[in-house]
Amino acid sequence: MSSQSGDDSLAGHSQLVGSDFEFSTSLRSDINAISPLVDELMIVIKHCHCVAGKEEEVELALREALANAVLHGNQQNVWKRVSIHCCIHFGELSIIVKDEGTGFDPTNLADPTDIANINSTRGRGIYLMRALMDEVRFEQGGSEVHLRKSCNSNRH
Repeated sequence: MSSQSGDDSLAGHSQLVGSDFEFSTSLRSDINAISPLVDELMIVIKHCHCVAGKEEEVELALREALANAVLHGNQQNVWKRVSIHCCIHFGELSIIVKDEGTGFDPTNLADPTDIANINSTRGRGIYLMRALMDEVRFEQGGSEVHLRKSCNSNRH
């Protein structure tokens, strides 16, 4: 079920069938709108037991993806929205986060573990997403990130 939310809430925007779940909404480009949405979504993800024991990894990756979309993609322009699509199917969790920005080149990122960048306060979000999820893929010129985590993942 797809929907666009003006109140950035899960209420009325999701479908749960057995252990399968699908959810689509959008969120205003306000950093303060991220936590309430992630908190609600994580309740459902925990309830589905699709990534049992790895919920904190998913939550951190999702928060990073949303923060990047709000801060870097949409540059906190409150007139722009961030779209979120979450699907749990056959023991696999897929999340797509899409902003309205111009995108970026994901192959041209500074290595946050390089000694020259170690004290930087920025540049760790994508690194963390890649470390925590089974797959991180950028599409639409970098304005859309696909996160995937399998329930029987051997990562972490």
